[in-house]
Amino acid sequence: MVVNIVLASSSPRRREILKSVGLTFQVISPEAEESHKSGESPEDFALRLSKEKALSVARGCEAGTIVIGADTVVVVDNDILGKPLNENEATSMLRKISGREHRVLTAFSIVKSGSQVLHSEIVQTLVSVKNLAAYEIEGYIMTGEPMDKAGAYAIQGIGAFMIKEVRGSYTNVVGLPLFELLKALKLQGACDILSVNGFKK
Repeated sequence: MVVNIVLASSSPRRREILKSVGLTFQVISPEAEESHKSGESPEDFALRLSKEKALSVARGCEAGTIVIGADTVVVVDNDILGKPLNENEATSMLRKISGREHRVLTAFSIVKSGSQVLHSEIVQTLVSVKNLAAYEIEGYIMTGEPMDKAGAYAIQGIGAFMIKEVRGSYTNVVGLPLFELLKALKLQGACDILSVNGFKK
């Protein structure tokens, strides 16, 4: 049985992750207000947004469609570092993660058309950053790369220069925990990568 899969995301990085394993899917940008509620933990915030993104798209999909929503946050001292609004915010974020370890949380939700939430999960990766000199922060910001990235860096881009160690899923830091997502899709009968790519026992 062929299942239609939709990625509810405008992130090119999430698209690239799914394409890398040969998955066939559509992309529809979600509608969700990415504002943090008072008293909401980083984990609850990411999980809520992943569900809201998936649900906003699933409502308009044809029957049988599986929608994937995701949200990634960088956390330092339990403070959420989202996407910087300007260069000053990017500078502040890079100073906060400089010379220390931070958490990257990506939550994903799998929703069936008709707004049925089939699965929600959050994955954590620990990332250690080297001590960043002022000229390194300034130079990195000048590349423009930090401006649409949670935590103001891209591990898969120029920002790799600052990464000392990654403990956990690398793709989770990029934007989707691939192993956990594919496992969840397979359990829902939506995807088996070996079968998708023509490998059968």
